[in-house]
Amino acid sequence: MVASPGEPSPDRAAAKGAEHARRTTKALLADPEKRVLTWIAARLPRWVLPDHLSLLALVGAAMIAACYMLSNIRAGWLWGANFGLFVHWLGDSLDGTLARHRKIERPKYGFYVDHLADALATVAIGVGLGVSPFMLLSVGFGIVIGYLVLSINVYLETIVRGQFRFGYGVIGPTEARILLILLNTIAVFTPPLDFSVTFFGRTVGLTFFDVLGTLGALGMILMLARRAIRNLRELAQLEPANRRRE
Repeated sequence: MVASPGEPSPDRAAAKGAEHARRTTKALLADPEKRVLTWIAARLPRWVLPDHLSLLALVGAAMIAACYMLSNIRAGWLWGANFGLFVHWLGDSLDGTLARHRKIERPKYGFYVDHLADALATVAIGVGLGVSPFMLLSVGFGIVIGYLVLSINVYLETIVRGQFRFGYGVIGPTEARILLILLNTIAVFTPPLDFSVTFFGRTVGLTFFDVLGTLGALGMILMLARRAIRNLRELAQLEPANRRRE
């Protein structure tokens, strides 16, 4: 598609939308988390830069995946996964906060790096869970696919609505990490609870990770449907169908 003379091209419009989008969230811990991150950012050494924190987040994601894989040997490796979740939260949540605190934001660069890193981390964590003894690989893939589709919807909203809403309801990335830490801690002390489910005549054994992961994936589908219907309704009002534009 070619833009008309004097009209911004689609790629420039997208970049501008990402740069000037308003960040909103209704996550349960958003306000106290923001205060904690601002406090930390104000006390970091000057040599620590946002890119260092983005890299730290990827290191944390790799640590989580590795520890989940190693939990096939011993469940105690889940403590390492918990530490990796903390490291990932610190890097992923603090890079943008530090840039805003020092007024060294790079909106386009930061938007790209942050969300590319999020996608890579999601895949690493989901696959790590899937190859652990606590979750089926298919459930891990289901969570990854659901999260990535929700993320794509957020990016589309950023462009067409000029609003970057990075959480769905009261559950944001931080709340999801805390839930995962609680599940990991329970799994260290408690053997996996088995649930037998029959699909098309085949019985499959599930753990509580599988059950909660499946419910989470289904919940993501419902949240996506709700947001998509609302977005389409509002956009249709802004741009009615079959109306000629001068």
